[in-house]
Amino acid sequence: MMSQLNHRGLAELAKIYGGLFYLKMGQVHMVAVSTAEMAQQVLQAQDSVFSNRPATIAISYLTYDRADMAFAHYGPFWRQMRKICVTKVFSRKRDRSWASVREEIDSFVKNISVRVGSPVNIGEMLLGLTKNITYRAAFGSMSQEGQKEFLKIMQEFSKLFGAFNVADFVPWLGWINGQDFNTRLAKARGALDRFIDSIIDDHMEKKNKKNNKNNGEREVDDDDDMVDELMEFYGENGAKSSEPISITRDNIKALIMDVMFGGTETVASAIEWAIAELMKNWEELKKVQQELANVVGLDRRVEESDLDKLTYLKCVVKETLRLHPPIPLLLHETATDAVINGYKIPCKARVMINAWAIGRDGNAWAEPNEFKPSRFLENGAPDFRGSNFEFIPFGSGRRSCPGMQLGLYALELTVAHLCYTFNWEFPNGMKPNVAIPTHRLNNSTVYLN
Repeated sequence: MMSQLNHRGLAELAKIYGGLFYLKMGQVHMVAVSTAEMAQQVLQAQDSVFSNRPATIAISYLTYDRADMAFAHYGPFWRQMRKICVTKVFSRKRDRSWASVREEIDSFVKNISVRVGSPVNIGEMLLGLTKNITYRAAFGSMSQEGQKEFLKIMQEFSKLFGAFNVADFVPWLGWINGQDFNTRLAKARGALDRFIDSIIDDHMEKKNKKNNKNNGEREVDDDDDMVDELMEFYGENGAKSSEPISITRDNIKALIMDVMFGGTETVASAIEWAIAELMKNWEELKKVQQELANVVGLDRRVEESDLDKLTYLKCVVKETLRLHPPIPLLLHETATDAVINGYKIPCKARVMINAWAIGRDGNAWAEPNEFKPSRFLENGAPDFRGSNFEFIPFGSGRRSCPGMQLGLYALELTVAHLCYTFNWEFPNGMKPNVAIPTHRLNNSTVYLN
C-alpha cells in the first residue's frame, strides 16, 4: 500500500490524512504520528501511557522475552535496566568505551591512508569501524576469530528482527511461515547463548581470581569491559550481587545485543549520510575544513578537546540527523486507552512516530528538504536532546536513547577526522551537484565509492 520505505510511505499518507492517522494491520491497531505537535502529546504530555515498546514474535524470543532494555515494557524492571545502562554501560566516566572510539578511529584513518588515490567503499568501512568499537567496548577484545563469529550471529538476528511474520498481525495464520522460521529463531538464539555464555564464564573466572587475590574485595580495573561492568549486577541461581539491582545471564546477553544493534548500523549510517551530504554540497565541506584548519591547524591530528570549538561541524551533524535520523520510525505502544487530539487510541496500539517526516515538515522548517547546516547557527535553533519535538533523532522522554552521548562522540570525531585528514572526490569521473573546488586542505585525496 505504501509502495516505498515505511517512513517515506507513511509521510506521503500523512500529507493526505494529517499528522495523526490510524491503520488496521490484521489484528494490530497502528497509529502514525508525523508532526511535532502530535509527537509532543505522545512523548511528553502522555509519556507514561505511551512508554511501552511493541515487539514481534521474533524480537520477544530473541531478547529472552524482553529481558533487555530496548524492548522491555515501562516499569520497575525497565527502570533498573536503564539505570544500569546510564550509570555503567554508557557513562562518560567509563573511559574504556570512549577510548575504544578514539583508538578505533585512529586505526580506521590509517586504513584509509594506505588507499589514498583509490576508490574506497566508505559505507562498508564505516560499518566495520562502528562494529569494532562496540565489540571492543563490550568484550574488551579484538580477536578477529571471535568477532567474525559474533557478527554472523548479529547478522542473522538482524534478518530475523526484520523478517515479515504474518503471525504478528494475524496469529492464526502463523502456520504460513512454517517450521523453518521457528527453527531459525531457535538456532540463532542457541548460537548467541553458546558465544556469550563462554565469555561470561571467562569473566566470572577472572573475577573470582581477582577477588581471591584481594581477599574478596573487588579491584577496579581500567581494562574492565562491558561484561565486567554487568557482572557486578549478576545474581542468578541464588548468587548475591554486590549491587542492589540483580540481573541474570539472559539480561546480560540481551543488554549486549541492545548495544551491538544500537551502536553499529545507526552510527555508521549517520556518518555515511554526513559525508554524502558534504560531498554533494562542496561549499559546506569547505566551511568545515576551514574551521578545522583554524581550530586544529595543520600540524597535528584532531583531538577530543577540539570538538567543542568546532561549531560548524556540529551544525553539519545536526543537519544530517534532521534529514537522516538513524532510526526514522520510533516505535511505542500504549499501556492503556488514551485520547490524542480528541481521538481514542486503544490499549496496546502500536504508535509509529515518524522522526523522518517530522524533521522535514515544512510547517516547522524553512526549506525542509535542503541541506543547510547554517540554520542551526540561528538564535533559538532547535536542539536534539528531546525538548524540541520538531527535531527528535534520538527520541524523547522516558524512552529516549541512553547511548546518545557516546554515539554523538563517535559521529562527530569520525566526521572531523575524515574531513580534516583527507580530501574527497567521486570516482570514475562522477560529479557532485556543483563543481569540485581546486582548494585543498592537504595533499591526501581519497575517492568516495
